Formats: sequence, structure tokens, C-alpha cells
Amino acid sequence: MFSTVEMAKLLLAGPRQNLDGVLRLCGNLENIHISDYSSETDGMKVGTPHPNANEISTILTKTRSCIASLKPVNKSGKVSRKEIEKSLSINANSDSETNLPSQDSTFIQSLEEVIMLIENVRACESEIVKLEEQILALKKVAPLGMSLELLTGVKAIEIFVAEISKPSKVKAAFSEIRSDIELLTSEGILAVACESKHSAEVQIILGELGTKPVQIPSGEGKPSKMLESSSTKLAKTIAAMETAQKSMEGWSNKHGRMLLAVNEYLEREEAILTGHVKCAVSEHAFALEAWFPAKSSDLIKSKFKKLVSHVSVEAYVDDHHHHGDHHDEEKPPIEYDNMSPGKPFESLTDLVGRPAYNTVDPTLMVMITFPILYGMILGDAGYGFILFCLAMLLRAKIGHTPFGKTASTILTWMAIWTMIWGLLYAEIFGFIVEDWTIFAGFYDWTYEMTYAFKKSSLGKTLGLGHTYIPFHRADGALMDYVLFSIYFGTAHLALGFLIGFINVFRAHGFLPAFFEKGSWMMILFGGFGHCFRFITDEKYELFTLSTWSAVVIAGIVCLIIGLAVFEKLGWAGGFIMGPIETFGLLANTLSYMRIMAVGVAGVMIAHLANEKGYHMMIEATNPLLMIAFFLLWIAVHLFALALGILSPSIHAVRLHFVEWMSKFHDGSGERFSPFGGRSQHVEVHKS
Repeated sequence: MFSTVEMAKLLLAGPRQNLDGVLRLCGNLENIHISDYSSETDGMKVGTPHPNANEISTILTKTRSCIASLKPVNKSGKVSRKEIEKSLSINANSDSETNLPSQDSTFIQSLEEVIMLIENVRACESEIVKLEEQILALKKVAPLGMSLELLTGVKAIEIFVAEISKPSKVKAAFSEIRSDIELLTSEGILAVACESKHSAEVQIILGELGTKPVQIPSGEGKPSKMLESSSTKLAKTIAAMETAQKSMEGWSNKHGRMLLAVNEYLEREEAILTGHVKCAVSEHAFALEAWFPAKSSDLIKSKFKKLVSHVSVEAYVDDHHHHGDHHDEEKPPIEYDNMSPGKPFESLTDLVGRPAYNTVDPTLMVMITFPILYGMILGDAGYGFILFCLAMLLRAKIGHTPFGKTASTILTWMAIWTMIWGLLYAEIFGFIVEDWTIFAGFYDWTYEMTYAFKKSSLGKTLGLGHTYIPFHRADGALMDYVLFSIYFGTAHLALGFLIGFINVFRAHGFLPAFFEKGSWMMILFGGFGHCFRFITDEKYELFTLSTWSAVVIAGIVCLIIGLAVFEKLGWAGGFIMGPIETFGLLANTLSYMRIMAVGVAGVMIAHLANEKGYHMMIEATNPLLMIAFFLLWIAVHLFALALGILSPSIHAVRLHFVEWMSKFHDGSGERFSPFGGRSQHVEVHKS
């Protein structure tokens, strides 16, 4: 659950004429990651693509272009291979290893037709832009009443046309050269005709007037007449584009599912035909190396034994317990092994890289802590409900796509925890709802439960003496909120170091794990205990030798040893970096105070919206003032919501990726990429 899939190495060798069949089987199995062959030894060289690969690529270019333009959806499930092959006129019973579509197939012909529609739409769009620019220019020069051919100038005469905001200043500006020019102004437009020798002076004056040059459209005759013609042409072009777009939409609704399936089918065919470049080949033989989930070893052996002369399956074992050993050894690619609820959160882990092989996969922990931390910061049930609605809208619109499903799921969890924390804070759209009738019974119960906890030995130990549920962030005990943030941060960092300890223990043994990660745990817990005693015990001094401070000192000594011996920084590096890194841990821990700071800032903005908007709206007697305050109320809340979505996300990401995952995560793992990809739209028989 917290580990990635165990991998085994596969080596295949056999007659070269069977290579296409082997690659096709690799694609159909959807669990073979083929490693690239890069050397040329013993008469073996890198293979070359199948001659038919270019033809497949040509058709793929068309399908991908159509998908990008049409954005089809598939809500009806996968398409059978037989149906796809029938639409492409592929003879699946032929002896050829290549499933090459016929150019005369009904689908290819239909594809060509929609491509023509797409090209027509693009041409119309280009023409519309051109016509709109032309019409805009014509509207600017039309008030002058001059023919376009005159405005473009004649021999020895230059004409400058420009927009002007202050026409009253024109005569005065040109007064000194008025006799050398012809001047015409009308409705914010200015035309100046002069001989070439006066052009520089005219341009200077136009610049001083702050004019904007106008590009004269090409053509002949009056601008008004050309404007009428261009407007008519624009209307016809828009109508033609809309007709083509409707045809495209109809085609997409009818053939979109098949388009996605055909594209996926051809992508696998392309992978098979170009897969030779991943293999070592000679005149008569081939060899390839690959990785696959170790649990499928028996199945893999049985599937390939008829096609190859040699099958070797070897489980990968990382038994190197010393730093620096075998760093150049090929590592298995990483395949996640999470339960369905955790799958969407794999995308968050991928942002910092896949975990290295045989290390802890933090995805399920991220699934729990990330939404909780986000909700803790935003903490308004009203905003959480809006986020939930946005998540449902996102799921309805693009939930059928991998991205849409992932994004909507993550957003849903964030919304749920925001609503939960909002109820604990008793905050809904910035309003304190503790005294609202609908919540009265609930908060009476939470208050009693909190009171009982405060009287317990654990409650007294934690020092949260002024904290009750509901906890109002705007006017509650901020010191308790600070302590709570630090508690969360300490626990979160401790979990990170524990994971780091496990990772180093697996790779290098107990001693490196103790000195590299155990030392940090000693510093963290010792430092936390020391500071907690200082805050809660008036007789306890900050700079005093105690059990807690002794643990910190011992941790620093162990850290120096770890840096010097196991991280190979040398003793000088260990003595220098050890204390510096210790202060870095303090900064990491205090960074969790942003939970409090950002949360309080957000709720204060919401309170401001209610104080300056809602309450003033209620108290206003003038209808216009009521509307104005209502709009102010909504505007500030929209700002708070936008800030609430963005800011907690940034800080939750930072606390996870920078403060927490830096304590254990090695994102150097290579993504497991099944040869030919995994089927989303095509039914594939694992043959």
C-alpha cells in the first residue's frame, strides 16, 4: 500500500522474423516497460522502424489534429478491436504483422471530409480577422471622404493619416508650415498631405500631438462603399464558418468515440512498428530488455515461450548497503500500487517526481494530510460548499477524462475538509454560526467534549487551556492556534523523518538510517520538548541543561557524524553543516505557523465583507445604498473566495513539497511506461 509495485527484469531473445509478433504481444499485455538498447556489441545494433511506420504516422497526424480541433468525448465505453478494424478495412486474418488501414476505408474517407471542414473553419477564421481589421480601418478613414487611392499617396506627395484626440490643437501645431501642406480633419481623424521634403517635420508635429497612425486599407474608391462590401463579405464568411462548425459538431457527436478509439489503436500500432529502435538486432536475431510487475512472472513466461528462443525473468533485488555503490546500475521503473481512492493524488506526488524504487510511496499520506491542511487554512464551511459545487461541475463537464476525474476528486476532498473545519471553527461565509438555532445543539455537545478533554491529563499536557470547539479564529485564543499549528507541523515533520528512516534503512542498513534520519528525529523531539517546557513552565529556562536539551545536543552530534561519514562531507563539512542544518529544521517547523497566519487573514477579510457590506446593507434605508452595500458585500466575498482558493493551495503545497517531502522523498524514479500505452478507448485481449 505504501510501496510501489515490485518489478522483475525480462530478457527476450529469438529469431528476428518474430520481433513484430513479440512487440505486438508486449503492447497487448499492457504491462511491459521496454528499456532502450543503446550499445552496439557482438554484431548487434539498434533496430530500425518498420517501413509501414510512416504511413501509420501520417494517419495518426490526421486523427490527432481532429481530436485537438473537435475535442470529442467518449461516454459510452471502449470500442472492440473488431469494430475498429472493420471501420479501417483491416484484414485481421492476413499473414501480415502490420495492421495497416486502407485509404479507401469508410472511416478514413469520413476523416478526410471532417479535415476539410476543419481547414475551412480555419480559413474562415483567418478571413474574418482580416475583414474585421479592414472594416475597423475603413471606419476610421471614412469620415475624411477621400478615395483610398488618394490616401495612399501619389508621386512626390506623402500623405499621413492618424487618429487624434484633440483636434482643436491641429491648426496651431501646423501654423508655421500651413502653406506647405494640405490639412483635412474630421471626427477624430486627421490627414496631412505634403511634399517629401516636409515629411520629417510633419511626423514630428504629429508625434507632439499624440496621434496614432492609421493603416490605410488596400483598395480603390470611397471607404464608405468598400465598408459596405467588406461588411457583407464578413457576414457571409461568418455564416459559412458557423455552418462548417455545425457540421463538425455533428460529425464529432456521431464519430467522436470511434475517433478516440482509432487514434489509440493507431498509437499502439505506431509503437509496435517503431519499437524496433528499442531492441538489439542482428541479421537473424533480436534481443530486448524490459521490466514488468514481478507478480506476473508465470504469465509472462508462458506468453512469450512460443515466440522466442530465450526467456529470462529475474526479480530485482536492491541489496547494496553502502552509499556510493552501484549508482550506475539500471533501476526498475516505478509503477504506483495505490487503492482507487488514492489514484488521483498520484498526480500530486508526480509533481516532485516518482519515488525511487524500494522507497515509501507517500501518495496515500498526501491524500489524507493535503486536504486536511488545506481545509484547516481556508476553514469556512460556506466557501467549502462552493468548492464542492465547483468540483461537481468539473466532474460533470470533464469528469470522463483522466484529468477531469483527477482534478474533481482532489477538489472534492479539499472541499469536504474545508466544510469540516468550517464547522469546527463555526464559520460560514465569515459569519459566526455558534448561536444559530440550527447549530445550537451540536456546539453545546462539542463544547462539553472539549471541556472534558481540557480537564484530562492529555489536555493539560498539551497546554491548550483556552481552546474550545467551536474555535473562532478571528477572536479566539490565537496563542492556542499557534500551538496547534506547531503541533501539526511537528507531527508532520516527524512522520517525514520516520519515512526517511525507513527508506535509508531499506537501502543502506540501520547505522546510516540512525545517523542520517534518526539524528533529525532526536533534534526535532528534543527541541519541541525543550521549547514546550519553556512556554508552559515559568521556572524552566531557555538556556538550561535538561533531558530535552541533552537529546538535542546528542542529535546534533549524531547528525555531524552522519554528514561526515555517511553523506561523505568530511568532518569539516559535518561540523559546519550540522549546526546550520539544525537551524534549518527550526525554520521548517515554524513554517507551519502559516496555517494560523493565512487562516486568520482569510477569515478577517470575510468578516470585513460582512461588517462593511452585509450589516450596512441591512441597516441602510435608502434602496440605492442597499444595492451598493450588497454589491460591496458580494465583491469582497468573491475576492476572499478567490484568495481562499489560491492562497491555501500554495501554502499546503509548500508545506508538503518543501518542508515535509524534503525529509525523505527521492523523486528520481522513472515512470513505468507500458509499451503501447494502456487502453482507455479500445478493448484489448491479452493474447
